[in-house]
Amino acid sequence: MRKFIAIFFGLLFVLFAAFQYNDPDPQVWIPIYGFAAIASFLAFGNVARPWFYIVAGIVYLGVAVYWWPPKFEGFLLDEMGMKTVNIELARESGGLAICGAVMFLLAVLTRESFSRTR
Repeated sequence: MRKFIAIFFGLLFVLFAAFQYNDPDPQVWIPIYGFAAIASFLAFGNVARPWFYIVAGIVYLGVAVYWWPPKFEGFLLDEMGMKTVNIELARESGGLAICGAVMFLLAVLTRESFSRTR
């Protein structure tokens, strides 16, 4: 189960990073999603310890809360383009929250894996 989830989210985060190519600030978002992809692939190989994912999850969720828009206007309108700054901030915050949630999931899965090998 850990390997399937790690590959699924690793590939998903690579896709997220690729979507940032034509974003106004790809130098910020490609590394953010790239780190999440690498962390997921590390979970596939059972290389990183659970505390690594817990720390990453705390950072991702902390930044997601910080990045939350002052006024929530939703994530999507009629099209994928940026309509307002608040919608763009909500999308970015949502992406960070997804990364954080996955990091916590990987912490649990790697914890189970490490406890079985000891």
